Amino acid sequence: MTLEERVSTPSAVESADRAWQFWFTLPIYPYRQRRTLRTEIEPGQIWTFEQLQGIFYVVVPIRMTVVKLAAGGLLVYAPVAPTGECLQLLNELVAIHGDVKYIILPTISGLEHKVFVGPFARKFPQAQVWITPDQWSFPINLPLSWLGLPIGRTQVLPSDCHRTPFGDEFDYAILESIDLGPGQFAEVAFLHRQSRTLLVTDSIISIPIAPPSIVQLDPQPLLFHARDRASDIISDTLANRLQGWHRICLFALYFQPSSLTIRKWGETWRELFTAEDRSRQNYFGLYPFEWRSGWQQGFKDLHDCGRLLVAPILQILILNRAPTQTISWVDRVAQWEFDRIIPCHFDAPIVATPDDFRAAFDFLDRNSPDLDLPKSDFQLLQQIDRELVRWRIIFPSQDRR
Repeated sequence: MTLEERVSTPSAVESADRAWQFWFTLPIYPYRQRRTLRTEIEPGQIWTFEQLQGIFYVVVPIRMTVVKLAAGGLLVYAPVAPTGECLQLLNELVAIHGDVKYIILPTISGLEHKVFVGPFARKFPQAQVWITPDQWSFPINLPLSWLGLPIGRTQVLPSDCHRTPFGDEFDYAILESIDLGPGQFAEVAFLHRQSRTLLVTDSIISIPIAPPSIVQLDPQPLLFHARDRASDIISDTLANRLQGWHRICLFALYFQPSSLTIRKWGETWRELFTAEDRSRQNYFGLYPFEWRSGWQQGFKDLHDCGRLLVAPILQILILNRAPTQTISWVDRVAQWEFDRIIPCHFDAPIVATPDDFRAAFDFLDRNSPDLDLPKSDFQLLQQIDRELVRWRIIFPSQDRR
């Protein structure tokens, strides 16, 4: 579907097939209603299922990958919300290729991934659930069954992939738990050998220049962020969708890039009454953002022809807590043979080599953020880092040894 065709796509309407009844466990946009898009990546072998997630209309795709097994059946990496629409699309594959045999939870920290595994597993009672080691919950650690994971068919991924029933088709590498203080971070990368496809969760992304198809189904978030002020009337055009998407990316990856000013509440409150649309869907007219000239360059630096990128928050707050451990994992993954990468967020599939993957983590070798990104855009994240360390909420970053 071209960008022009997406503009003419009608907005999503409420539907029982798209209802997500457990939205309150992670109350973020789109709340009760979740559209699902299925895309065939490798004919008859690999499919992605995309939904949306976000806060204050800063929406990005969240992605599940389904792989056909050689002996029949399906492996599911990082489940999404099992809405009626999602299950219908998946069951169409089940009817052709066999049951869901394995469900993989490839992270210990991503609540947006964890929250779906239990409900998803209950829809496929014959499937085994394999999870990343060292699962945890906040504020107290709860038994896995209390987190919704099914008793009797949930197993922890061993360090040796050949000890799993899918080890003859997949390699995987576990980034062992990085202790952050209040919690841990870990991820498991999977390689489907036959298709030379690498599956990752949050560790690597690529920023598409145009909004992904799932984001285009309902343009409200794009048009919301395309505005310069609350009173702007934004028409649904290609240019406005692009502008909204580019600003969303800057929000999502930096929280507050250097080109963005958050208006004072007094000014925001006064502007609220100039907004023609003060509906709930438009946040009652609230728009506390002011973009300075030149913000477009910040997106160009992020996109950079679709190169592989480690999200700034991972660079500043997470992976630099254990750089040697992370690089050891990266080097192990980079020894595999793959031609493309499917992450759980932003663009996919990404045409990339093991050398491209390794190069994205060079910032850990230098003990500094990505040199291809503006230092000024990291300021808020670095300030958050300093405050969290000062209050001993998280551990300080480390130099690579």
